[in-house]
Amino acid sequence: MTNWHPEIPDGQGPLYIRLADRIAEDISTGALAAGAKLPPQRDLAYDLGVTVGTIGRAYAMIRQRGLVSGEVGRGTFVLGSPHAAQLEEKAKPDLDQRSGPSRQGSEQATDSWIKGAMAVPQDTAFGGTRISVPAPEAIRFDSTTAPEIGQAEIIGRLTAAIVADCPYDIASYTRAVPDSWRMAGQQWLARNGWTPPEGSIVPTHGAQAASMAILAATTAPGDQIAFEDLTYSSIARGAALSGRRPVEVARDDEGPIPEDLARVCAQKHPKMLFLTPTMHNPTVGQMGEDRRREIVAIARRNNLWIIEDEVYGSLRDTATPPLAALAPERTFHVGSLSKSVAAGVRGGWVSSPLSHAQRIYTAHKMLTGGISFLLAELSARLVLSGAAVAMREKILAEIAARHDLVKHYLGTYDLEAAPDAPFLWLKVPEPWLSGTFKAAAAASNVLIDDEDEFKSGRSGKVHHRVRIGVTNPLTREETAKGLGIIRNLLEDSCACYDSFE
Repeated sequence: MTNWHPEIPDGQGPLYIRLADRIAEDISTGALAAGAKLPPQRDLAYDLGVTVGTIGRAYAMIRQRGLVSGEVGRGTFVLGSPHAAQLEEKAKPDLDQRSGPSRQGSEQATDSWIKGAMAVPQDTAFGGTRISVPAPEAIRFDSTTAPEIGQAEIIGRLTAAIVADCPYDIASYTRAVPDSWRMAGQQWLARNGWTPPEGSIVPTHGAQAASMAILAATTAPGDQIAFEDLTYSSIARGAALSGRRPVEVARDDEGPIPEDLARVCAQKHPKMLFLTPTMHNPTVGQMGEDRRREIVAIARRNNLWIIEDEVYGSLRDTATPPLAALAPERTFHVGSLSKSVAAGVRGGWVSSPLSHAQRIYTAHKMLTGGISFLLAELSARLVLSGAAVAMREKILAEIAARHDLVKHYLGTYDLEAAPDAPFLWLKVPEPWLSGTFKAAAAASNVLIDDEDEFKSGRSGKVHHRVRIGVTNPLTREETAKGLGIIRNLLEDSCACYDSFE
């Protein structure tokens, strides 16, 4: 045990991030030497006057950075600096070939470079610290990218053809949108008898870029944007970062509760509503047609724009009409290839009200610097060749196979899941809290998302749930291993009282 006792630095970021920064700084300066044991989480929480959960999240963060190791029952110990040793070893051959003052200067420069490489990168936008890349052996259930089903072969072949066919376009900026890009978007977004009208399609670098372009083109800083109290919170955070003000709408199993949306509209006067109606993230729920019509009626009465995020909806076969079919004059229908083909392609489209298509195109260009010809052309060829649909079928089969594993390992627990959904919404049993369960899983090298990741703002509502994305692990074997670890944690009711040190 060490006599080390930190002080949480002042700042705007969350307490656990600032505490993790202080621990990392003390390790880098030697105040915490290699092999030193950190205080138990309960003791440190008492000394600092914070919750055990805050300490647990800070310890989990520095563990993910590779600065400490922890084992249940033993404690959390400071590691050495393997990265520095590797960098120094790499630098030696070049340094040994020099001598005298120049070598001394080079050694000083290398020392400075090594320190810079080891420094924790600061996030100047939020005054906090970025979470470093997790350990390579970590099983990542904190993402829902399309699973690997052999996309590389087809993508490689199409990319080679684009390079051969369009060498000058690849080497330059994209100054025009080919008709084929719009045709691909029109084809990919069409569903349930609805086809986006001609002239409505805007190609984008994925759904996130599309949604931010829509916000920029249709609202102004200071405007309020309505979000369900559980949602894909990156858009809510992006809206706040751009000067808009997110407001929460209560939801039930189908989506926004109409009475609460009407109340929010009357009291807050939001300009836009963001929804994921076909496969809600994170609850897997679906909005029925009657509810959709109620939401549309409220939007019309209050002159409310709607972003209909159908990124996950592309995986679900349903007869329910999209909001864009019910209210084409105010709905921006967003889709992409990220969940159903390949996230790295960054292919997406918006079907916009005709009055705003050019504005969305311009906003997207201003925010992103312009669309990549190579990626947009690749996305179009994937769709128009039929390869995207074929991949989606294989991906749906893979998702279903992984849900068989979910049933085997977690089938007795309270969870929301579906064979076409790349994630599940698991309720952790008492006495677990979602945050402590996430920390416990991280201590076992399994990364998941707790409910706070999906709250559009500060909320006292507690769900005691975590989201587990089953498509990101490379293989079913890795998926099964991670689900087994999660089941073991769920079965060990005493584990939630442990400090995971």
